[in-house]
Amino acid sequence: MMNIKLAWRNLKKNKLYAFVNILGLTVGIASCLLIGIYIKHETSYDNFHINKDRIVRANMEYSRGGKLHNTAISGTKGGPQLKRILPGVKDYVRTIKSSSVIASNGVIFTEKGVLYADQNFFKVFSFNLIKGDVNSALNAPEKIVITQKAAKKYFGNDDAIGKVLKVGSLNYTVSAIAGDIPSNSQMQFDFVAPFSHYMDTNGPEQWWTANNMTYLLLNDKATLASMQQQVSGYMTTVSKNELKMTGGDYLTFKLQPLTDIHLNSSVSGGFEPVGSITYIYILLAIGSLILIIGCVNYVNLAIAQSSGRGAEIGVRKVMGAGNGELFWQFIAESVVTAAIAAVFALALAAFVLPLFNQLSGKQLEASVLLDPVILAGLVALSLFIGFAAGAYPALVLSSAKLIKILRSGFSFTSGNSVRKSLIVFQFVISIFLIISTIVILQQLSFIRNKDLGYNKSNMVVLPIDGKIIPHLDELKKAIGAVPGVQQVSAAYDEPINVGWSDGVSTNDGKDVAVNAIPVDEDFVKTMQLKLIAGSDYTHADVLQIDTTNHNKNFHYSFILNESAVRALGWTPEQAIGKTISKGETGVIKGVVKDFNFKTFHDPISPLVLFLNKDMLYEVFVKIKGDNVSGTIADIGKVWKSRVTHRPYDYGFLDDDYNALYLSEQRTAGIFTTFSVLAIILACMGLFAITAFAVVQRTKEIGIRKVLGANVKNIVVLISKDFLKLVIVATVVASPIAWYVAHKWLEDFAYRINIQVWVFIVTGAASLLVAAITVSIQAIKAALTNPVKSLKSE
Repeated sequence: MMNIKLAWRNLKKNKLYAFVNILGLTVGIASCLLIGIYIKHETSYDNFHINKDRIVRANMEYSRGGKLHNTAISGTKGGPQLKRILPGVKDYVRTIKSSSVIASNGVIFTEKGVLYADQNFFKVFSFNLIKGDVNSALNAPEKIVITQKAAKKYFGNDDAIGKVLKVGSLNYTVSAIAGDIPSNSQMQFDFVAPFSHYMDTNGPEQWWTANNMTYLLLNDKATLASMQQQVSGYMTTVSKNELKMTGGDYLTFKLQPLTDIHLNSSVSGGFEPVGSITYIYILLAIGSLILIIGCVNYVNLAIAQSSGRGAEIGVRKVMGAGNGELFWQFIAESVVTAAIAAVFALALAAFVLPLFNQLSGKQLEASVLLDPVILAGLVALSLFIGFAAGAYPALVLSSAKLIKILRSGFSFTSGNSVRKSLIVFQFVISIFLIISTIVILQQLSFIRNKDLGYNKSNMVVLPIDGKIIPHLDELKKAIGAVPGVQQVSAAYDEPINVGWSDGVSTNDGKDVAVNAIPVDEDFVKTMQLKLIAGSDYTHADVLQIDTTNHNKNFHYSFILNESAVRALGWTPEQAIGKTISKGETGVIKGVVKDFNFKTFHDPISPLVLFLNKDMLYEVFVKIKGDNVSGTIADIGKVWKSRVTHRPYDYGFLDDDYNALYLSEQRTAGIFTTFSVLAIILACMGLFAITAFAVVQRTKEIGIRKVLGANVKNIVVLISKDFLKLVIVATVVASPIAWYVAHKWLEDFAYRINIQVWVFIVTGAASLLVAAITVSIQAIKAALTNPVKSLKSE
């Protein structure tokens, strides 16, 4: 208790020292708290399922034309067949998520959270049913399960059980109410309808018609490795005998544990944008680095302040205090400082949590900071910081020899070298974060501004359904007549992330894996794709497609990208008129220049555009940029007059494109925020250390001024040693930052080159900030009357 009183008295006595230390540790601990609850949330994904250790997702892996593909989606046959063949598979669930128009009693919305699943969905997964029975919730085609939020939205305070919802053109009866889905679930939905209503489960099961995700429930979690071997062995037989795949081509499934999906999944086609274990490590490192800067400030200031505590140490030793007693006094000071900082950090974390949520994209509640695990971690962290930051100064201060203190006062024998090393370390961290931030921002700017090969600017996206398709031409014509509208087209999906996997073959037996997208005849000109050979689709091509009355003159036609014709072994000019097969046989009508139809993480691959008016689910409206809001309103009037069964919901292709890089944008925001914090904390420590240095050199400064030194001479004298340390930090940090940034960029198929100017500008900016920080104290010392300085000495 006495040590704590002495610690408190010392903090009050040295207010600048206490302020810098407490502020630095507060920011460091608050950063760790925020990052800690974020990591806790990220690593808890899907842990609430009782069967979490026995559920795996069957990701489809296949080789076609020598090219390997991995995707989370699979055909309808995988789950049922693996259960029939392999005793280790207890059950399976097929799921697919869709957007649908839902209506009830005049209330109508377009809902994106409609999940279709096999009837055992709620038995395999532990989503809580507040009302209803897991065994019968989906045991009939006309039943539907909705969440509490959806029940409130459509039925208010009425009991939703037994009420009817119209989903698309089908009527469903609400059979159960589920609790709102936890935020740490990779499946987010508000409605669950029977899988049989989305896929015809009475028809033949398909290996290749890959639209759904398949989950397997294993009998024993310990059998995962052996189950993977059994699946691989069985699918090898299927590939050869049933699918007749040759030349090294195959189809198989890779079993991925449910709890690994969110942070350790590299396959495409999942329910939600996944996280990244790499970003978790990065965040953990950033939080630790910020905290280390706060601890370094403490150690640095303790070293700088040591010369002023000689009398205190000497008196206590003369009074009989032993080394151990002095050691624990100084440790107590450190622990008290850390404890005060921890209390402030808890309040600061709660205060800035909304801003952190915006950065991270999460909806974390402040109450999570009062979680016993978090609070226990906070106490442990503050104690650790107290001991870790205070141990070195306490050890050296307490072990000082009494005779040396009485003769010449106290100072660290290695104080200067330790202090300089710690200053360099602080700025290495700060400069590393700044360089990394600049590289990330440059890559994001590159992604936003790179020519994608099509024009996504001012492109309005309107989702449509099967009820609109028969009248699509009339709707397009009406929208096209709106002032400000330039072009109208439709396609199966947006061109920003085409997920349809397919294959084409030639007459001589060459087989190439491709991505494919059904389009209408206006797609190429609306997206402003560059046609480099052949010709575009016309309305005449549409008239040839008559699925009810094939005639002998009927043929399909395809438009391929450069990568596709190159993979087939032709030049664009040679490809025109060639016959290929993609389910249906047809001729190549045109070739477009390669464009980015996936994220920049993936290189451009072969793509086929083909006409299919029955599979168009997105309408694209190219508008002028001079009256966007007015044009949108006018399009809405056309929509409402012609489409009465669904609301007018629209989006912009630009926004959907940017959403593909949310993870990178959030990383950039976090890096930027913490880089600024790091440099501010480092400069605060430098400011306080400079203040102590000026105090220690008061007599020297006074003598130099008496001998004729001017303000510039004094500023240079005090500043040069500190600024040299910043230069050293830049030299040390630059190669580390280059390596880390280069490894991050390797994840992109299309990326920037790291420029030398980034390191020069960062070093110069850091040097300027440090110079300003040091100069404030140096100028103050230089302007002090030397008579006053020498008198005080």
